[in-house]
Amino acid sequence: MLVDSHCHLTYPPLADDVDAVIAEAAAAGVGKLLAISVRAEEFPVLCKLAEAHENVFISAGIHPNERGGAEPDVDELAEMARAPKVAAVGETGLDYFRNHGDLGWQRRRFDRHIAVAQAVGKPLVIHTRESMDDTLAVLEAAAQGGGLGAGGVMHCFTGDWAQARRALDIGFHLSFSGIVTFKNAAIVQEVARKAPSERILVETDAPFLAPAPHRGKPNRPAWVRHVAARLADLRGTDLEQIAEATTGNFHRLFTLAAD
Repeated sequence: MLVDSHCHLTYPPLADDVDAVIAEAAAAGVGKLLAISVRAEEFPVLCKLAEAHENVFISAGIHPNERGGAEPDVDELAEMARAPKVAAVGETGLDYFRNHGDLGWQRRRFDRHIAVAQAVGKPLVIHTRESMDDTLAVLEAAAQGGGLGAGGVMHCFTGDWAQARRALDIGFHLSFSGIVTFKNAAIVQEVARKAPSERILVETDAPFLAPAPHRGKPNRPAWVRHVAARLADLRGTDLEQIAEATTGNFHRLFTLAAD
């Protein structure tokens, strides 16, 4: 069995026929999905989706790019994170690609998510874009203060090996997306070869980042098989072993989703 450790089931076109999308994933051997929260306003929809589908788990959080919506404080976010089937806090982090100028608001939001993850004892799902070193510095400081007890995952990891080592050193997992199948992704592929088997996950980030041979199309959770197959090729193993490793890692990290 495979697991898609990061997808967005409330985004079109997936949301337009979400039951079929989930069934398609199951038919492809993708047994569980972690549907990621981006806005507070979509959280009730995620809760209903998880309630309706035994194999769907969710996160609670506000994406670092989101502006203009509800901004839950620590207590409100913690209440969300304690809801049934919430396996993680996030996605959260820093993003310097889409955000510029004074980003104090983004750092404060990140800090709130870290505090909530510690309070509820659930792992963090980290988003970082053009901000890897600063994101890792925040997490390292939190780890030194004992604030990362449940660990977390660097979602859609695109850093180099030195940055990967920093994430691994604070107990985080590395999740590989369709980017690892791209021809120009040599740096990510190097990390995919070197990362310890007990710290790797696979994801789609659907409907984004469709893997080869589906590049340019809306991504789907069923296509996490292509990510896993490329990871197997890079590591000189087979799909079954990657599925066993990544699914086991998923269950150990996101304990609420374990059988």
